[in-house]
Amino acid sequence: MNLFSNLRGDLFGGVTAAVVALPLALAFGVASGAGPVAGLYGAIAVGFFAALFGGTPAQVSGPTGPMTVVMTAIVAQYQHDPAMAFAVVSMGGLFQILFGMCGFGRYIIYMPYPVISGFMSGIGIIIMILQIGPLLGHANDGHIIHALAALPEQVSTPVWAALILGLIAFFFMILWPKRLRRIVPPPLAALLAGTILAALILNGAPVLGDVPQGFPVPRMPVFTMTALPEMISAAVMLALLGSVDSLLTSLVADNFTRTQHNSDRELVGQGIGNFVSGLIGGLPGAGATMRTVVNIRAGGRTGLSGATHAAVLLACMIGLGFLVEDIPKALLAGILIKIGWDIIDWGFLKRLWRAGFLKGADRQAEIVMLTVMILTVFVDLIMAVAIGVIIQSLLTARQLATHQIEDVHFIAAGGKSGVRHRLSLEEESIIEQAGGKLLLLRFTGPLSFGTARDLATRMQAAYSGYDRVVIDLTDTRMMDISIMMAMADMIDALTAQGCRIFISGTGNPVYEAMRGHAVLKAVPEENHFIRRMDALKAATISQ
Repeated sequence: MNLFSNLRGDLFGGVTAAVVALPLALAFGVASGAGPVAGLYGAIAVGFFAALFGGTPAQVSGPTGPMTVVMTAIVAQYQHDPAMAFAVVSMGGLFQILFGMCGFGRYIIYMPYPVISGFMSGIGIIIMILQIGPLLGHANDGHIIHALAALPEQVSTPVWAALILGLIAFFFMILWPKRLRRIVPPPLAALLAGTILAALILNGAPVLGDVPQGFPVPRMPVFTMTALPEMISAAVMLALLGSVDSLLTSLVADNFTRTQHNSDRELVGQGIGNFVSGLIGGLPGAGATMRTVVNIRAGGRTGLSGATHAAVLLACMIGLGFLVEDIPKALLAGILIKIGWDIIDWGFLKRLWRAGFLKGADRQAEIVMLTVMILTVFVDLIMAVAIGVIIQSLLTARQLATHQIEDVHFIAAGGKSGVRHRLSLEEESIIEQAGGKLLLLRFTGPLSFGTARDLATRMQAAYSGYDRVVIDLTDTRMMDISIMMAMADMIDALTAQGCRIFISGTGNPVYEAMRGHAVLKAVPEENHFIRRMDALKAATISQ
């Protein structure tokens, strides 16, 4: 489908998505601490360039809740020089471009679901906590601990006009009739109604104030060598989060349009958008699920819809900026609190509860999810994801180890082989004739690091008393370096006690990997065979 093949639907979809995006961009800009104009700049830059260069035609991109939370921390860290914060945004875009060019798109979405669920739920909680202050008419500095510490005083001294307006916006987001949602989206309805009420009746609530108008002015990135490591770390976090956020939205778009997105191209497009956004002082963005669904339902199918959405927002910046100056901040807070609530993965929490959440059932998923969520809220976003991935990997390795060890077979005279070991009658006969001096060690499945310790223990107990060992790699599917090192230790121990070792399955890629890591250097070349039968015969002749 070319760019102009669906002109009418794309134009209507883009305009409709822009109507939804405008209040959200303002809200995310205010929430980040960079100001409402930063949210608009981000929506324009990321929305336009991701639409033109991305790999998901119907996707609409812009500032999102998760990206805003990360940016809030970055803005707070570099409040002494905001240009450094926007340099991080551009650097994050460059990392996304690199991810796409290196073909990482297909791998990023492989992150374990409990980690994603815990992280996104933590983001939702952060958004809600940080917006309680503005809902009550007070400012916050973007730090979750500071926001929690200030809550008692803020709750005891609310600005009543702000609180009423914020609650109105919140209930508009919940109760706005479905039949009207396609005509006027809930966030826009909340802004219109709330702003009119603030002007006529509920005076005194803090408002956005002056919003710069005109075209964005490019600025050169600013950084120092001492701050560069921290900036790179923050940029990588933005890139990873933006990539996951965008590709998950791409999957949603695929389901609606019955198409297939290009993950790597999508990362390049998102990266270009974020790079430009940083240069003009905009927030980082990603594929936005709600705006994408609105666009598709309104008829958008190509990148023209996303570009149109950005053009409409730019028009608002050029001539209509004065219309948003009197919007109360509490309205945006009420909208964001509902968005934060929706980001929390309630569906996964319900499934965990039904499956025995904290009631004695297998608790691995909830442990990972809750750990990541708590770390996300109270410690650090990067640390939360890293620790979550590590915990999930270790738990998965432990589960796999119990199954993988069953694919390791020790076969000797008097043992039961049969169908399980897939040996021919002649092979079984050779082993029996060896009189208990020949051991066949077969690997018939994948082996990873979680199995290494158990395998080493079993091998040490199994090979004692044999003077010939045949290691069969014919049906080995995968063997990681931890298993190879355990094999190397076993071969060294066998060689030291005078045992002769034979290898079969030299046509297997695992064999080549073992040779590359010098695992088989102690085994003479004449003892390497393609067929298991030949290795068994050679072991018998050598007695």
